[in-house]
Amino acid sequence: MQVASATVQGVNRLTSRWAGATEGGTAFSAAGVWPLLAFLAGGAAGPARAELAEALGLPAEQAPGAARELLGTMGAMPGLNCALGLWTDRTLRLREEWRAGLPADSHGVLSGDRPTDQEALDAWAAKRTGGLVERMPVTLTDDARMVLATALALRTDWPRPFDEHPLRPDAGPWRGRTLVGLHRRSVRPDRIGVANTPHGFVTALKLPGDNGFDVHLVLGEERMTPGQVLTAGVGAVEGALPLTGGGQLPYGHVGPGLRIERQPALSPEPVTLDVTTTAFDVRADHDLLVLHRLFGLTTAQDTRQGHFPGISAEPLAIGAARQSTVAEFGALGFRAASVTAVMAAPGSAPPQYRYETTVVRAVLDRPFGFLAVHRETRLVLVAGWVTDPRPYQTMAFPGGF
Repeated sequence: MQVASATVQGVNRLTSRWAGATEGGTAFSAAGVWPLLAFLAGGAAGPARAELAEALGLPAEQAPGAARELLGTMGAMPGLNCALGLWTDRTLRLREEWRAGLPADSHGVLSGDRPTDQEALDAWAAKRTGGLVERMPVTLTDDARMVLATALALRTDWPRPFDEHPLRPDAGPWRGRTLVGLHRRSVRPDRIGVANTPHGFVTALKLPGDNGFDVHLVLGEERMTPGQVLTAGVGAVEGALPLTGGGQLPYGHVGPGLRIERQPALSPEPVTLDVTTTAFDVRADHDLLVLHRLFGLTTAQDTRQGHFPGISAEPLAIGAARQSTVAEFGALGFRAASVTAVMAAPGSAPPQYRYETTVVRAVLDRPFGFLAVHRETRLVLVAGWVTDPRPYQTMAFPGGF
């Protein structure tokens, strides 16, 4: 199953809009919210239906089919676990045509015992995300009639790991801290580029994973906001924002955190890409109703009337909408463990340099953004902003993240 380009554009558009509303360190998944909004739109009426369609970027009548297609495509992606769950009160009767449009085996019934039901929902969230998210972001209330949820869990490894070392930035917000630095050198300068946006220059680095996913790191000028940088990153991912590749840039400082240098070499060498960045762990909880206009939930949360006659004849409104997201980036991949060792090697006579080579040197040692992207479809699955990178520890703990 192949997801339609209009759906990808709708999800990525929501990612950009959500990024524009973020402040500080965060992680979020528009791909996790979009299917829920789509199924709600299919059963909504009146202003709630129009607002949800605007948030989705698709007509409401097309949204449930697009959501099924999106979930099917994501579920077939190696390295991505994806699920949708629906739980309803025992007395709530759903419209059969709406319920039939959901993925098979997604419907469960709430027992009415709130602690037991909450435990079951929390267990579902933990199981579907491999324990990264330990509980359902919403807490059941006595008047809860229905819970609709998605779970995504993505993991990709680097075909060639980074080297891990202490990193001590000498300027910027992380100055004076000792961080887990990651370093790698390759002969693929085309994996980094610079874009000129209305708000300033952005450096974008693509790190391919081993199973069809890429992680893009984006660094903007210091005066730029996280939303401006991440929006530029989405544009670069989609190809709407042109990038000048590392191999076509002139010598000198050419973009945020990026320099093109000449370096002595023992033999003729191709242009190389030298990357230094930092490991990070980001956890964030979001109340989607705080950004109700962004998600098309303004009218839908008005409990004075029902807004979803296509879901049930019983009046329904949105009482809570939340998301919990975790992102981990390390030497081995997106969510990865690593072991670090220091080895002293014998010295040798000073080498005789006869050649020069070009090095595209990227250093991301101040707050930057990230985007986890499905390579083939260019669907952005997870995005975020790093303000508190992983501190360097003198001892490694096997099995830890």
